Amino acid sequence: MLQKIHKIIIIIVAVVVVIGLGVGGYLVWVNLKKSKEAPETTSTENATGTAEKIMEEATKTALPSIQTNPLEDKPDVNPASKANPIKDIKTNPFD
Repeated sequence: MLQKIHKIIIIIVAVVVVIGLGVGGYLVWVNLKKSKEAPETTSTENATGTAEKIMEEATKTALPSIQTNPLEDKPDVNPASKANPIKDIKTNPFD
């Protein structure tokens, strides 16, 4: 009778261990699958992105947008552009 109880206890312990290993293996497999689908970014990439966002927001209202060229209306001081006799010729004279 004592041997039958020991056998039953050993069988129950073995079944519990097998079920535990199965559940544990499944959980590990699911976590590996998730980590392959969405790779994590490193902390330096996160910091770089955050720093760029902060700089963009800080300079958005602090500095005025300068889009004019101060030399856009400069006078023509090149003497060759005024004295070039073939400047207005549209065809190639060597044809």
